Amino acid sequence: MFKARRSNSTLGSTFSLLELIYHATVRALRKSHGHAVLGLLSNMFQTMILVLTFYVMFGVLGLRGNAVRGDYLLYIMSGIFLFLTHNKTMGAVFGAEGSTSAMMKHAPMTTAVSITSAALAALYIQMFSLIVVLYIYHAAFKPIEIYQWVGALSMLLLSWFVGIALGLCFRAARPWAPGPVGIIHTVYARANMIASGKMFLANTLPHKMLVLFSWNPLFHTIDQARGFTFINYNPHFSNWEYPLIVGLALLMIGLMGEFYTRQYASISWSAGK
Repeated sequence: MFKARRSNSTLGSTFSLLELIYHATVRALRKSHGHAVLGLLSNMFQTMILVLTFYVMFGVLGLRGNAVRGDYLLYIMSGIFLFLTHNKTMGAVFGAEGSTSAMMKHAPMTTAVSITSAALAALYIQMFSLIVVLYIYHAAFKPIEIYQWVGALSMLLLSWFVGIALGLCFRAARPWAPGPVGIIHTVYARANMIASGKMFLANTLPHKMLVLFSWNPLFHTIDQARGFTFINYNPHFSNWEYPLIVGLALLMIGLMGEFYTRQYASISWSAGK
């Protein structure tokens, strides 16, 4: 009597899965704030505050001379947007509901849907904030011009993808060592404040400094995004292939780890979240 009807056709099953992901994404969006609009505005203001903080900090530290020729505030935002998208997505996937969650007692719900919806919700929030902030700046202060917006958007999506892969790896390892994995996740997220390279250009770094940052996929995506954003900047010491390869490798490791971990699911793991 209470059994959910399921379609036996491939097309019907696909639409049912997409509908489930949609509703799970909406739930993930509303989880942080009861009012959807206020939740989006809150994230937008966080982005604006971070941009203004770095704008003031760059001026105080005298780092404006290291910026690319062009719109200085757009230079700051090109790093902030990718940094937030990467870190927020990684945190959302890391904290997504697992196989021991109460939501998994509902038959259509799976961990794959939970992870996908968490990642999509993070992307939606960041894209909304990006569009609104750029529009306000363009309309109220100074017209912006992006050299190749498709390439810049691609780097944002690549940062999002790498965030998913890293979050999945942390998520798969968390049940086995909740404390240490949580600390490593926090340290990596905090280290990206500097290690992401959003405060400087790769072309201006000496070799001994460049090797300290070139391991980070986010460093490459931010530097490449600035190459697509500004006509006056051509990145020589970064590429988009490296974060893509690293993201694919981490995604495969994370998926295998998640599959293995799920075989040993225990309700007591919920205490480690």
